Amino acid sequence: MAEGKPPTAEKLEVQPSLEANSIGFLDAVSIGLNATSPAYSLAAVLGPIVVLVGVAAPGVMIASFIPMLLIASAFYFLNRVDPDCGTTFSWVTRAMGPWFGWMGGWAIAMTGVLVVGSLASVAVRFLLLMFGQQDMANNDTLVMALSVLLILVMTWICVVGTDLSGRIQTVLNFAQIAALIVFCVVAITKGLSGQGLPGAEAPSLSWFNPFGQGAAALTAGLLLGVFAYWGWESAVNLNEETKDSDSTPGRAAIVSTVILLATYVGTAVAVLVLVGPTFLTDNADQEEMVFALIAQEALGGWGWIVLLAVAMSAIASTQTTIIPASRTALSMARRQAIPGYFGRISLRYRTPAVSTWWVAGIAIVWYVVVSFISENALYDSLSALSLLIAFYYSLTGFACAIYYRKLLFKSAKGFLLIGLGPVVGAILLLWLLILSGIEMSNPENSYGGVSWFGLGPPLVIGIFLFAVGVVFMVSSRIAATAFWKERPSVVDPDLVPTSEGGDES
Repeated sequence: MAEGKPPTAEKLEVQPSLEANSIGFLDAVSIGLNATSPAYSLAAVLGPIVVLVGVAAPGVMIASFIPMLLIASAFYFLNRVDPDCGTTFSWVTRAMGPWFGWMGGWAIAMTGVLVVGSLASVAVRFLLLMFGQQDMANNDTLVMALSVLLILVMTWICVVGTDLSGRIQTVLNFAQIAALIVFCVVAITKGLSGQGLPGAEAPSLSWFNPFGQGAAALTAGLLLGVFAYWGWESAVNLNEETKDSDSTPGRAAIVSTVILLATYVGTAVAVLVLVGPTFLTDNADQEEMVFALIAQEALGGWGWIVLLAVAMSAIASTQTTIIPASRTALSMARRQAIPGYFGRISLRYRTPAVSTWWVAGIAIVWYVVVSFISENALYDSLSALSLLIAFYYSLTGFACAIYYRKLLFKSAKGFLLIGLGPVVGAILLLWLLILSGIEMSNPENSYGGVSWFGLGPPLVIGIFLFAVGVVFMVSSRIAATAFWKERPSVVDPDLVPTSEGGDES
C-alpha cells in the first residue's frame, strides 16, 4: 500500500471492487450465448415446438425472437446510464421503486437456482453417452453425484476469476456453434439430396409463417421459444467487469440474440428437411435425447459431435447461469436490500465469492431434493422458469420507458427504441406470463400429470418461489435499511449520449 494514503482509503481497499476491464466484447458475446445454452436449448425445446406447430417451427423461433430483441434494447439503453451488475434489480428500483426492484432481483436469483442442477445433469448424461456409457448415463445416482461435482467445479471457476471464465466460455462457445454448423450443413445436404427419413419435408417459405398452425399452437410454441432465448443478458451482468462498461455489454447482448436467431432457425430448417415433424412426434417421449437420435441420422458414426455440442453447451451454461444470480445478489447487498454479507468480494480474485458459493449451494440443494421427489418434479421446476423469466424481462421493459420518460419524445429513435419497443416487448411477455399461469394451472399439462393442491406442479412451484420472495422482501423492509428509502426517479440527461436520447438525436 502506498505511503501517505489516508486512512479512509485503506478502509475502502479492504472491500475491493470487481475486477474492471477483464472481459472484452467477444468474451461478453460468448458469455451471453453460452448462458442461453443454444445446443442444449435446441435439444430441449425443438422437438416439442415441432410437435406443437409442425413445419411452422422456424416461424415460431422468429416470432419468439421479437420480444427478446425488444427487451435487449431495454437492457442496452438502461446499461448506458446505469452499468450496475444488478441489471434488472438496479434499473427497476431506480424507475419503479424498491418493491418492484427487489422482486425483480429475486426472480433473477431464483432462475439460477431452478436451472443449474438440470443443466449439469444434461451435461453429464450427454458426456457419458458420447463415450458410449449408456448404463452409466441411466444411473440416476451416479449422474446426480457427477452433476453436483460439475456445479462445484464451475462455481470455483466463477470465483477464481472473470477473465478465466470469459476465456473458457469462448472456447466452449466455439465448440458448440461449430458442431451445430456441421450438423446443419450435413442435415440439409442429405435432406435436399433425398436421403432424409420418410416424412421429411421439402423446404417452403410457409415454414417461416408463425401462424401456420393457428394462434393456440403459436402461443404454446412461444412459451417454449422464450425459454430457448433466455439467458443472453448474462453479458450485461458482467458490465462492471467489462471493457467500456456502458456500451460493450449492451451491444454484446443484442449481438447474442441475433446469433441465436440464426442458429435456431437454421437448425429448425435442418431438422425438418432431414427427419420431418412425424419423427419428432413419434419420439416426443425422448425429451432432450431426441436430438441425439437426429444427430445419429445426420452424422452416423460422427453423431458424437452433436452429443459433445449439447454437453459443452450445458457445461458452459452451468457456469454462466450462476453469474446473473451472484451478481444480482452482490448488487442487492451493496444497496442494503439484503444483508451486506452477500456483497463480500474476494480480496484475491475480486469476484463476489460469497454470493457465488451461496447461489451454487442453494441450487445444489434444490436439484438434489427435487430429484429425490421425482424426475417429473425436476422437469416441472424447469417449466416454472417461464414465469420468472417473463416477470423480470417484462419489468425491465417497462422500467426502460419509465426511467427515460422525459426524453422519449425528443427523437423518433428514442421513442421507438427506448419507449415503444421495450413496452411492446414487456406487454408480450406479460401476456405469455398470464398464459403460462393458465396452462400450468391444469395438472394434466405437467410432466407427471399429477395435482399439487389442485393445481399443476409448475404453477405451485412458481407461486411458492414468489411467496418466499415476498416473505424475505417484507423482512428486509422491516429492517428499514437505506434501500427502502429510495424513490422512483428519472434518468439524468447528462448521462445520456446526445445520439441516444438528447436533443441532437
